[in-house]
Amino acid sequence: MRDRRDRDGWRPQDARTNTRATASMVRNFRAEDEGKRVITADGDEIGTIEKTSGSMAHVKPTSNLSQSVRRRLGWAEEGEDTYELRTSKVDDIGSNEIKLKKNL
Repeated sequence: MRDRRDRDGWRPQDARTNTRATASMVRNFRAEDEGKRVITADGDEIGTIEKTSGSMAHVKPTSNLSQSVRRRLGWAEEGEDTYELRTSKVDDIGSNEIKLKKNL
């Protein structure tokens, strides 16, 4: 059976729910996310959630976090205790960890 998506990723049945077939939204951060590990799409740990507020969390980075990962996350300035992480960069919020999107 042929997938009937238009050029923008919409399928006819998506019009009823007003959702995109290709889009996946991650829920906002919650207080119970504090203390969870933050990992890259490849499974490398980048830090721990220290504080949450809606679509933003504050992450305490691991001491060995590379400069290239810091730049991709917008954390280029060194010396900060925590850095902001928005849900727009998150692929999945699991029970023990927060997994980032592959293409940051």
